[in-house]
Amino acid sequence: MIQDIAPMKFHNEYQQRECRDKDIVFLFSGNKLLVKKDSKISFFYIKEFSKELIKETEQEADGFGNKRLQYLFSIDDVQYYLLNVWTKEEAEKEVEKQLDEQVNRQSKKQNHNIGNMEWVTIRSLRETVSKKDCFAAATAYHLYVWYRDNRYCGRCGKELQPDTKERMMRCACCGNMVYPKIAPAVIVGVIYDNKILMTKYSDREYKKYALIAGFTEIGETAEETVRREVMEEVGLKVKDIVYYKSQPWGFDSNLLMGFYARVEGTDAITLDKNELSLAEWVPREQVAGMDDKISLTREMMENFYQNGEKCLQ
Repeated sequence: MIQDIAPMKFHNEYQQRECRDKDIVFLFSGNKLLVKKDSKISFFYIKEFSKELIKETEQEADGFGNKRLQYLFSIDDVQYYLLNVWTKEEAEKEVEKQLDEQVNRQSKKQNHNIGNMEWVTIRSLRETVSKKDCFAAATAYHLYVWYRDNRYCGRCGKELQPDTKERMMRCACCGNMVYPKIAPAVIVGVIYDNKILMTKYSDREYKKYALIAGFTEIGETAEETVRREVMEEVGLKVKDIVYYKSQPWGFDSNLLMGFYARVEGTDAITLDKNELSLAEWVPREQVAGMDDKISLTREMMENFYQNGEKCLQ
């Protein structure tokens, strides 16, 4: 899955670090990421960005919150940073500055040409970059969305500042503390007579086969979410719920939890057309080759192909 990048190691400890030329910087605009695109898509190194663009404040009185770069995490010895830009207009201005800097470098014959810049949707990276890069971009996007949406205190309206010791936004006025949003959700492989229930969404960009999925609501266990979501989306009762694996999914700020479950009673489907365009029983032998090595959903499909109803044990 996307997080399985061994032998490389992911370090998410919150620290204040100095950026280096070999480190990576992300610039997002909405659901898009600025990338280098020549023969393949790649990310920007610190050294490739304008010195002015990434310069951290030297005014200690302004505090940690006014730095242009926010340290996110490391993979092995490479550090990943977020450029603190929150609106489309700001992002476009930064790109203009970067283009000017590129022209300046070329005129001075500096060996830092960044090639062609392009905005790409964050989800498109599932098909275009390595697993490690996809995981890094998705996790960075998760944090970008949280930082972008928590600039002001929801209690008193004052500006929030990043804490210096942990991943948290703090209000100096009222003391409110805001931690990263992680939304738990379930993926369910519903099994009946050596077949698995496969679905397609009705209103999403993703048009491939999926499994039943949904967010855990207030006061609910993950197992209760499984029962409710299956009933709501396809009108089936389930039993013998078995946990499989979990997965961080930064594209939607999720922690996904995978389960298999057996149909209790009839296998007749009642489709919720607001959520799904299709739900159908697919025989085990037709589920081969579904795993994309990225998503929990696709791995669960492949696991069913390999093991059938043993998934329920």
